[in-house]
Amino acid sequence: MTISGVGGRTSYIGSGILNLRSQLDTLTQQLSSGKIGNTYADLGSGASLSIALRAQITTVASYADTATNLNTRIGVANLSLQRLVAIGTEVKGAAVSAGGNFDNTGQTPGQKTASLNFFDSVDMLNARSGDRYLFSGRATNTAPVAPADQIMNGNGAAIAGLKQVIDERKTADLGVNNNGRVGTTVGVPVTTVVAITEEDMTPTAPATASPFGMKVASIATTIAGATVTQPSTATPQQKSMSVNFGTSTPQVGDTVTVSFTMPDGTQENIVLTASDKTPLPANSFAIGAADPSATPPVTVAEATAIKLNEALSTAMKDLANGPMVAASAIEAGENFFDNPPLRVVGAPNASATSVALQAGDETNTVIWYHGEANDVVQNGAARGSAVSQIDTSITVQYGARADEQALRNQLQTVAVFAAVAVDADKLNNPAYAKDANAQITALNQRVAQNLADVPGQQTVENIQADFAGAQAAIKSSTDRQVQTKAMAQTMLDSIEGINNDEVATKILALQTALQASYQTTSTLYQMSLVKFL
Repeated sequence: MTISGVGGRTSYIGSGILNLRSQLDTLTQQLSSGKIGNTYADLGSGASLSIALRAQITTVASYADTATNLNTRIGVANLSLQRLVAIGTEVKGAAVSAGGNFDNTGQTPGQKTASLNFFDSVDMLNARSGDRYLFSGRATNTAPVAPADQIMNGNGAAIAGLKQVIDERKTADLGVNNNGRVGTTVGVPVTTVVAITEEDMTPTAPATASPFGMKVASIATTIAGATVTQPSTATPQQKSMSVNFGTSTPQVGDTVTVSFTMPDGTQENIVLTASDKTPLPANSFAIGAADPSATPPVTVAEATAIKLNEALSTAMKDLANGPMVAASAIEAGENFFDNPPLRVVGAPNASATSVALQAGDETNTVIWYHGEANDVVQNGAARGSAVSQIDTSITVQYGARADEQALRNQLQTVAVFAAVAVDADKLNNPAYAKDANAQITALNQRVAQNLADVPGQQTVENIQADFAGAQAAIKSSTDRQVQTKAMAQTMLDSIEGINNDEVATKILALQTALQASYQTTSTLYQMSLVKFL
């Protein structure tokens, strides 16, 4: 017969107590941490779902960080665009209301406004968010626009800025006779034909037109019996047009209208009215008197042709030294802000005979834009130059380039307006003052027109609308992700978390059982045969 001692049974009871103690420790840890356990093994069958939910929450958090960065970048870009819109409005208003009140620098108050706003515009286009330039396309480490002072004044004597390019173009467009490279003639001996002819700049290249000066466009007259000859498109080198009075006699009030194409592509008209008054009114030509004693005799038509020729010559020179100078500046701005910039070939510029402008480079001309070129074929759309994923299958585009049409056009127009100046020392000369006022009037008109919205062309507001669309997409995704994260977190808590009341109840039950076990074990260890019997 085998006799079992108390030790074996008390060892069994002890292991039970240790098990209860382990359960109590586990429940106490759960109550303090709020979690079922510290490892996925503690979750049992819910481990795989817990891993998936945690991955989803982490992904949503990363998208939230991306959205914060994007909203910051787009917000900074929008501040720049808002300021550029205000600048466009300010300069346009200054151009519309500006007169010919020149200061001692040869500029009007409106041009002073444009100068300040040009420097501000360059700062806006060089805006950064962190270490990222916002208007450089993919070239985010490069400031897109050259310093404003360099754009205006050049970088040293060898590298020309906008003011020098404008001056060179002006000289080339005026020509050696300061007449816009067009002239008017009447037949010799005297005839009834008055012809307006472009300067023959390219005698060795008869099939090529020169880019400089005014170009004849059309001619018309109300003189009964007179005939006009329009410019021929067959000979682009040197076009001409004419009016022939024939045997007709101009009457008071008859007009001759001559149209010219300016260097910037706009048209200007000269309208001269026949008059018999003395002194001759402005914008008129005198009706000549017949001279039968001359050799050969001169008819009324022939004498009037001489008078018209004189009036046209004066009016064309006024046009060349007034509105054409403004048009030349606008075109020079177009040349300078082109890629590559275009320069007048040859020196002196007044006698330039080149049939084409030559491309400048960084060794002789300030290159205003250094970011990624706004070439849709080569580099894609500007907005696509910066793309970020904001959700599993959603991306937003928020790139921008300072040489986009709307941004370049405004910067270019404001720069030209700010760059043009007359010689203040010559304003005491009535003839010079007249030309200067005509120049600034024409420049004001062109600046206001170029800053006006044109249907079908990009505006700064269009870029703002693109950014607004990106921000709307970000907000929509963020709102959805907040809800998704909340649901995922609730489900994760239900898998990994505990019910505090339930755990507390279990702890109390274990404490009671553990206390009873301790008492029983203590009694067994104190048991003797006498007490047992």
